[in-house]
Amino acid sequence: MTKKAEYLLVFSTCPDSISAKKIAHDLVEKQLAVCVNIIPGLESFFLWLGEVDKANELMLVIKTTSNKYAPLEKRLKKLHPYELPEIIVVPILTGSAEYLNWINTNIGES
Repeated sequence: MTKKAEYLLVFSTCPDSISAKKIAHDLVEKQLAVCVNIIPGLESFFLWLGEVDKANELMLVIKTTSNKYAPLEKRLKKLHPYELPEIIVVPILTGSAEYLNWINTNIGES
C-alpha cells in the first residue's frame, strides 16, 4: 500500500488571462492553494464532441495539500468558465524541505 501524498500539484487550463487570474487569486486568498503559476502561450489540441478542436490557453500550476484538495476542486469547478475544466493532480513525492515547510506554514490548515 502506498502512502497518500501530502503535497499536490494541480494543473488546469484556462481560456484567457482574466479567468486565469481570477481563479488564481481566489484559490490563494481562500487558502486553498499557497501558490498558483500562470503559464501563457499554450496551444491545445483535443477531442470535443467527437471532433478535433484546438484552443489557445493558459496553464494554471496550483500548489496545495491533500487536505485542501476536495474544497479546491469544488471551488475551481465553480469559478471555471469551461463546461468540463481540466483538473489533473500530480503528487509531490519529495522536494526542498524549506519549500514544503513554506507550504505547511501558509496553507491555512485547520
